[in-house]
Amino acid sequence: MHVLVAPDCFGDSLTAVQAAEAIASGWARARDGDTFTLAPQSDGGPGFVDVLASRLGGLRYAQVSGPLGDRVSAEWVLHGDTAYIECAQACGLTLLGGPPTVQTALAAHSRGVGELIAAALDAGARRIAVGLGGSSCTDGGRGLVEALGGLGTARARLAGVELIAASDVEHPLLGPMGAAAVFGPQKGADPDTVAVLEARLTEWAGELGPGIAEREGAGAAGGIGAALLALGGRRESGAAVIAEHTGLAGDVAAADLIITGEGRFDDQSLHGKVVSALAAGARGRGTPVLVLAGQVTLEPAVLAAAGVAAAYSITEFAGSVELAIADAANQLTGLAQRTGSGWPESRE
Repeated sequence: MHVLVAPDCFGDSLTAVQAAEAIASGWARARDGDTFTLAPQSDGGPGFVDVLASRLGGLRYAQVSGPLGDRVSAEWVLHGDTAYIECAQACGLTLLGGPPTVQTALAAHSRGVGELIAAALDAGARRIAVGLGGSSCTDGGRGLVEALGGLGTARARLAGVELIAASDVEHPLLGPMGAAAVFGPQKGADPDTVAVLEARLTEWAGELGPGIAEREGAGAAGGIGAALLALGGRRESGAAVIAEHTGLAGDVAAADLIITGEGRFDDQSLHGKVVSALAAGARGRGTPVLVLAGQVTLEPAVLAAAGVAAAYSITEFAGSVELAIADAANQLTGLAQRTGSGWPESRE
């Protein structure tokens, strides 16, 4: 049996690449005659570049401004004339040096993302896909635009370049479903700080141009989505970008079984996320899809309707959330081995 192993990341516990390796290792212990294709996935958030580099190569490095001004080393990928950039590499929450606070929520910026775009342009990129997610800033992409010389200069530099905002976030820039209100508290903002950030974004939206703030995805990554849209970009599903640019359709067609996973498998997983995309691709072929996740909250009837044969929880296998997180790779390997041991031969 040929097994496609295509997980997303497991929160901060495992990258998608590490998760794929753990699943394949455990499954092979139970079924040493099976063959594997490892195809780690991403929805555009942290791990976007890591996933692409594992399939495409072309990994590059740049020293850019971190979210609080310190220089950081950021990875990006150049494959042919296409550049893949991850905003979390330049302004991610993990680059704050500690937990987010009110002070970091107000100070964090996206300048480093603009510097990565500039590096891609200097390298000759004619298509730039920016993975959005995991950011610490809520500046509406102002720092990004300023790093490229301002709106007018940035638009001129990107003329003729295909710019893609890779994200599954549909939120607008402003309002109760916008970047500050929805995502600000995750980045350390209290209610008063959310109000300050909203006021800043409202002022910035006036500079970006009419209609930008209301577009789907404008609120992604603290409003970096809005800046990319204002610079002529378009929003695409992050999972779809990974699928297209790594040839996932061919991998799915060649598979007898698909194993995927993520940190928490819940209702949101079935709406534009990696699991739902894989299940949709497998449904027409009758290929079973297994999900191994940190936690599983969906009932069997919901799984069946979504095209998922079964879903198993690392937390239940490990016996506690603490062990599932602290020993994630080994616990996922063990869960994959147990699942493989019990996989019915009649399904092959």
